[in-house]
Amino acid sequence: MELLRLGAVGEERPYARATDGTTYDLSSVTADIDGAFLAADGIARARAALEAGSLPAADVEGLRTGAPIAKPAAVVCIGQNYAAHAAESGAEPPKEPIVFFKHPNTVVGPYDDVLVPRDSRKTDWEVELAVVIGKTARYLTSDAEALACIAGYTVSNDVSERAFQLEVSGGQWSKGKCCETFNPLGPVLVPADEVGDPQALDLKSFVNGEPRQASNTRDMIFSVAALIRDLSQYMTLDPGDIVNTGTPEGVALSGRFPYLAPGDVVECEIQGLGRQRQELRQA
Repeated sequence: MELLRLGAVGEERPYARATDGTTYDLSSVTADIDGAFLAADGIARARAALEAGSLPAADVEGLRTGAPIAKPAAVVCIGQNYAAHAAESGAEPPKEPIVFFKHPNTVVGPYDDVLVPRDSRKTDWEVELAVVIGKTARYLTSDAEALACIAGYTVSNDVSERAFQLEVSGGQWSKGKCCETFNPLGPVLVPADEVGDPQALDLKSFVNGEPRQASNTRDMIFSVAALIRDLSQYMTLDPGDIVNTGTPEGVALSGRFPYLAPGDVVECEIQGLGRQRQELRQA
């Protein structure tokens, strides 16, 4: 089962897609796919309704795909969590997770346009595995507890403006991370129990059809479970919160590729979670 939200911006409705590709209207189960839905065992209720045949099939052709989670309260991000990416950034692998935040209003649909900020010189792409929290994570003591707090996974593009991040602001990362449209998310939310091992997923990104990143989550410095457990010592993660778990090597910051410009097309995909595509436009 895949969960998704379809419709115009601000008018998205909840749907579930079965393994045979049929899409079903989920509005009899929930008004939206959000933190309240996840906290109330929404995934289990949606699966039960799907298996019982009580959901009506939906004609969704032509509908826009929105982010699979509505209005996350927090987008927590991890920097330099792949050793090769840390190296291409000119840094030693971190001994503790590097944490920063993106404004929640950066989250847009997986096929929505990304806006190149005004005065931008170094807009960059970053394919990432996004964790969606399903249960409150607070002072967790084990990896098993951490994994039990995860509702599911989706694809994230942690778009960055490197000059804003590292040069203009003197190293204030959030200034290069919070520009509008800078977190395309989706296309679907896949329940954690249907993903299996989150440390065995291939990640790829492309710019104008040319390969950029190609890695696997097994190369993370800090595993998904370790990240959620660690974060819970310093903040409370609530249902519906998103954690971007870091990006592998192959970004423009490395100097190997040009930065993005209006008209470019970025595609990001993760094994079993789908593929997203954005066209760059000027803000």
